[in-house]
Amino acid sequence: MTQTSADLLATADRTFIKNYRQQPIVLQRGRGAQVWDVAGREYLDMTAGIAVCGLGHSHPTFVARVGEQLGKLVHVSNLYWNEPEILAAQALVERSFADRVYFCNSGGEANEAALKLARRYQAVVAGKPERTTIVSTVGSFHGRTFATVAITGQPKYREGFGPLVEPVAFIPYGDLAAAKALLEQRTACCIIVEPIQAEGGIIVAPPGYLAGLRALCDETETILIFDEVQTGMGRTGRWFGHEHDGVTPDVMTLAKGLGGGVPIGAIAVTEKAAAGLAVHPGGAVPHASTFGGNPLATAAALAVIDILENEGLVERAHSAGEYLGGRLADLCARKPDLATEARGRGLLRGVAIKGTPATVVAKAREAGVLFSIAGANVIRFAPPYVVDRAQLDHAVATLEQALVAAGVP
Repeated sequence: MTQTSADLLATADRTFIKNYRQQPIVLQRGRGAQVWDVAGREYLDMTAGIAVCGLGHSHPTFVARVGEQLGKLVHVSNLYWNEPEILAAQALVERSFADRVYFCNSGGEANEAALKLARRYQAVVAGKPERTTIVSTVGSFHGRTFATVAITGQPKYREGFGPLVEPVAFIPYGDLAAAKALLEQRTACCIIVEPIQAEGGIIVAPPGYLAGLRALCDETETILIFDEVQTGMGRTGRWFGHEHDGVTPDVMTLAKGLGGGVPIGAIAVTEKAAAGLAVHPGGAVPHASTFGGNPLATAAALAVIDILENEGLVERAHSAGEYLGGRLADLCARKPDLATEARGRGLLRGVAIKGTPATVVAKAREAGVLFSIAGANVIRFAPPYVVDRAQLDHAVATLEQALVAAGVP
């Protein structure tokens, strides 16, 4: 028996913990940059599952590759090797600064692994167990686990969950002087930074900031972690967001776009940093994941990497992103009473607005375009890389109409 949207929403209301604020539609299928709900209504998707579905929905090659793996082998655990995980690790190493890779299941888990690596590196490899402070930035977002929420630089996400992992020190994003003052104390095991603060409002790292952090970390022997959960895998118009700044970290965390919608996370690390999670003879395994690196998820990641490369989608994210950035800048110039600033890189863009973003998102959804919110007042654009210019034009025009309809200001 087919259930209506109202039936499904009523069931969800009865059965789910109400920790989310889902929009009142039930999506059923997608193709490219479009999705349809159970009632058959079509939407233009400017969220891509929160910067996840870079290939778009139901990409035929991706569907075929994942389907083929589903019929061969789904899970064996890390008691054994499997072919897709080895090939996916090799593919990441070949396309990045990294020498070694560890797979897990999400961005939060990847950041947890990175933090454990940094702590253990200082204590076991460097012989400096007193270096325990984790340095993060104000406005950051690194996950929802106890450790990652503790290092997220937005107090609203930490409220009600104390006591949390500590010691953690927060410094202003983009402030090299603050970083220098803290790191020179040599009490920090690591500093974790996003090349673009996505959930913080699409804030791009100032010129020279990431390079300055690299120099400070080299000087003070601090592990440098770049959280690329949202900026990695082509989202900014390059394979990884830090490539715009010409620097490399010791550790990079990935998730979201890596699996094309299939849950997967990873840390990619230098040979030196990898020692922080290396097992010692006779010792316990320092970090592990039952599902991490499973054949299905890593086959999906390998398919994503191959498709991004074979179809030139990273370059397409760059060109489409430049076009979108221009359209958003034009909106701000024409309508400064509605939109105040265009931000971002590639196809991770945002426009700061006046008024209530939730109302604007609702108005846009009613008009058939799906947006999400970043920070306090930013409408986020994170569409699939296969989006075309006509769709971007339509999305920007719909946003403008939604701003007017929402009464902003």
